[in-house]
Amino acid sequence: QVQLVESGGGLVQPGGSLRLSCAASGFTFRRYVMSWYRQAPGKERELVASISTAGTTNYADSVKGRFTISRDNDKSTVYLQMNSLKPEDTAVYYCYALGLSGYWGQGTQVTVSS
Repeated sequence: QVQLVESGGGLVQPGGSLRLSCAASGFTFRRYVMSWYRQAPGKERELVASISTAGTTNYADSVKGRFTISRDNDKSTVYLQMNSLKPEDTAVYYCYALGLSGYWGQGTQVTVSS
C-alpha cells in the first residue's frame, strides 16, 4: 500500500523556519520525482519545489533562496527546509510522488502569523 506521510507543519512567526518531511512507502522511492505543492484558502494548488531522481532541484520563483528541497533515498524521505517564512507562505503543503504513477500525501498545515 502506497503511503506518503507529511509532518513538520505548524504555526511559526514571520521570519521563522520550519522543516517539512514526507516519509514514503509502498513504491520504489528512488525512481520517483518528488515534489512539494501548497494550497492556500481560495487558491489553486501550486508547485513549490521538486527534486528529480538525480537530485536536480526546481523552485517556484516565490520561494527561491528561502526554501530547500532534498531527499534521502535510504530513508525514502523528502524534505522541505523553509526559512524566512512570510505570511503568504501560509497553506496546506502536500507531498507528491511522480513516476509510473502519481501519489499525493494528506497534507500538513503551515501557518505563518504573528
